[in-house]
Amino acid sequence: MENSETNNSLGLNTLTSTGTTKNRKRVGRGIGSGTGKTAGRGHKGQKSRSGGSIARGFEGGQMPLQQRIPKFGFSSRVNRDSKEVNLKNIASMPEVNLEILKAHRVISKATKKVKIFGICEVTQPMTVTGILVTKGAKESIEKAGGKVVSVEAKPVKEKFVKTSKKTDTKTPKNAEESPE
Repeated sequence: MENSETNNSLGLNTLTSTGTTKNRKRVGRGIGSGTGKTAGRGHKGQKSRSGGSIARGFEGGQMPLQQRIPKFGFSSRVNRDSKEVNLKNIASMPEVNLEILKAHRVISKATKKVKIFGICEVTQPMTVTGILVTKGAKESIEKAGGKVVSVEAKPVKEKFVKTSKKTDTKTPKNAEESPE
């Protein structure tokens, strides 16, 4: 009695209607099934065998289209988060640093390094802090009475610094032993 009550439960997984599900084709199960012997794969050849698929883009040994056409474009992963800003675009700003450039939408929020370049007439003095500046841009800023606070380079980790392990061990042994 208890088993019959649990089998009669109604749920989304128990709902069925005729024709919604189709029995899968069972191939290679004898002549009478209609798909026996070669199992619907035809006779011989690469496609009839297991693992006999042809790689995508393969053109029978001919040079494939994706290798024939000319290649172009390159996106450096090194410079993905660094940008260059022209001095004439920021000439009206009295103070320039990374946060101010992001706030004025001169650079994107993902940018981590900026370099200012260009030579132009700067009308008012500006202070540049924490940003790399080219020689020409630095001269233009200082000519207008502004100043550039230099960016200190990050210290190099000791494990990346090459050290010479050569020591002067070419002293003759006889010279050390005899005082004469």
